[in-house]
Amino acid sequence: MKIRLFFKPSCPWCHEAFDWFASRNLSYEGVNVSADPAAFEEMRRLTGQGKVPSVEIDGKILADFDTGQLEQWWRQQGLPPV
Repeated sequence: MKIRLFFKPSCPWCHEAFDWFASRNLSYEGVNVSADPAAFEEMRRLTGQGKVPSVEIDGKILADFDTGQLEQWWRQQGLPPV
């Protein structure tokens, strides 16, 4: 499973997402959209908006979420139980 988490360092919801993945021992690639304009544009193309956190998991996208929404979305996508 390939997980990419688009984030900005100053975003508190992003840090909650880091903790959510870490507490489940899930590896992910963090993509800092503040430091990389090309990454920001890729996130906009994938999500249709510019808000963080946004996550891509094996081509499935969840944009602008909190960890409660992430948990619910994870189950709805049929991703492996965590």
